[in-house]
Amino acid sequence: MYNSDIPTRAELPSSRQLFRSTVIAFAAALAILVTIVLPSEYAVDPTGVGKMLNLREMGEIRQQLADEAEADRQANANTPVTNLAIGEQRMVSIERQLTEIRQLLATRQDTATQAAIEEQIAVLPQVIAPEPVAPSGWQDDISITLQPGEGVEYKLVMEQGKTAEFEWTANGGVLNFDTHGDGDGNSISYERGRAVPEQSGTLEAAFSGNHGWFWRNRSEEPVTLTLRTKGNYVELKRTA
Repeated sequence: MYNSDIPTRAELPSSRQLFRSTVIAFAAALAILVTIVLPSEYAVDPTGVGKMLNLREMGEIRQQLADEAEADRQANANTPVTNLAIGEQRMVSIERQLTEIRQLLATRQDTATQAAIEEQIAVLPQVIAPEPVAPSGWQDDISITLQPGEGVEYKLVMEQGKTAEFEWTANGGVLNFDTHGDGDGNSISYERGRAVPEQSGTLEAAFSGNHGWFWRNRSEEPVTLTLRTKGNYVELKRTA
C-alpha cells in the first residue's frame, strides 16, 4: 500500500526547467532587494520604486538615527560624563526622532507603509543615559563660599532605608553643622557639631524624605564649603 504515486521520469522537471526556476527565483530576490530592502534599510533607491512606495524616506530616517547614535557613541567614548545634561540631551533627541517618525506615519494613506514604519519604531534600540558620575567618582560635587555669619543647607531626596556616602570640608576653615532629615510630617536630627573642619561617612535615611546638612560660618573670615555625595538618592538640592 502507498499514499501517492511515484512520479515517472517524464513527470520530473528537466535540468532546463530547474535552471529556469532558479534564475526566476534569483531575479525575484534581486528585484525585492533593489526595490524594497535597499530603499527601506539604507535609503538606496536606484530604480525609483522605493520613492513611489514611500520606502526611501523610511530608509533615510533609519540612516539618520544610525548616524546620530554612532556620533553619540563616539562623543561619549571621548568625553567623561560629569552631569545629567548629556543623558537628558540624548533622550530628548530620541524622543524628537520618534515624534518625527510618527508625524510622517500620520500622513501616509498606504496601510502597508504605515505598518512598515511602525515596525521600524518598534525595533529601535533604547538609548539608556549613563549614570552621571563625576570624574572623581562622586555623583555630585559642589562648592560654595560662606561669608561670616552666612548659612546654607543641602539635602538628599531619599527613600527610607537607602544610604548615601558623603564627605564635606571647610577647606582650611571650620563650620558649625546640623545633619538632619524631614518629610511627610517626620523630622530627625542625626548629628551636630561646632567648629568642625571636615567630615565624611554614610547617611542612612530613617524615613522617606529630605536628609542632609545645614552649615553656618561663625568665623570672621569667608569659608569655602565643598560637599561630595554618591549613593542611593534621587537628587541633591539646596533647600536654604
